[in-house]
Amino acid sequence: MNVLLTNDDGIHAEGLWSLHRRFTPRHQVAVIAPERERSAVGHGITLHKPLRSCKVQSNGGGAGYAVSGTPVDCIKLGLLEILKQRPDIVISGINPGANVGINLNYSGTVCAAKEAAIYGIPAIAVSMPGPEPTHYETAAGFTLALAAAVRRRGLPPGIFLNVNVPDQPREKIAGIKISRQGTKPFIEYVEKRTDPRRRTYYWQGCDALAETDDAEVDEAALFLNFITVTPIRCDGTAHDLIGALRGWNIGDAAGD
Repeated sequence: MNVLLTNDDGIHAEGLWSLHRRFTPRHQVAVIAPERERSAVGHGITLHKPLRSCKVQSNGGGAGYAVSGTPVDCIKLGLLEILKQRPDIVISGINPGANVGINLNYSGTVCAAKEAAIYGIPAIAVSMPGPEPTHYETAAGFTLALAAAVRRRGLPPGIFLNVNVPDQPREKIAGIKISRQGTKPFIEYVEKRTDPRRRTYYWQGCDALAETDDAEVDEAALFLNFITVTPIRCDGTAHDLIGALRGWNIGDAAGD
C-alpha cells in the first residue's frame, strides 16, 4: 500500500514519525509535512507567496519533504507535483491534542485528511488528547489496523475518518466507539493583558469540556477512554433543508 503521511505540527513532530515507524515495515511511505507547526490553520491554503519544499532527514533516520505552507498545501503539492504515484491512503497526524467536536472546523490535521478526500483518496486524521502524549505507539498501532480495513473495504467518495485515541497503553483502552461529532461550542475566553510598552494585547483560550455523557458523541467517548472513529463528510450541504427553502418563495419576496 502506498501511504502519504502529513500533519499540522511540522516535519519533526514525534507523532508523525511514530506513524512512519509503524507503517514502513509493511508499506511504501512518503512524508510531506509543514516545515514548522501549523496548528489550527483549518483548510487554509497559500495563494499570495510561493511554496517551497526541501527534503529533510528525521532524527530517527526517515526522510520526508518539508513544505513552507499549510497542511492542505502539503496535500496539494504532494499530489500535483512531488509524488510520482498517487497514494492509496493519506494519514494525517498523530496530533498532540484531541480533535473532537467543533475543533474539527479549525484543525489543520483534520483538514489535511479532508483535502485528500476531496481528491478522492481515502484518508484518516489521527489525534490524541494532551499537549505531550506519551503513548503514540497505541495510536500508531490502531491506525495501522484501521488503514488496512479502509484499504480492504474502501470509503464512500467525499468521506474520511476522524480518529482520537486516548493517551494510554493498549490494554487500558476501554474499546472502540464509532461516534458522531459533537456540536456544542466550548467555553471560550479572552484574557486582556498589557505589554511592557503599555499596549493592549489578547490571549485566547478555551475549556475543552465533554458535551454530554452520551458515549456516542466523540468528546464524551474519548473522555471515557474509548478510541473514537467518526466518519466525516466533505459535503457541507444541509440536504434536509433544501425542500423547505424552496418553499420560501424567495424570488417572489425579492420583487417586493
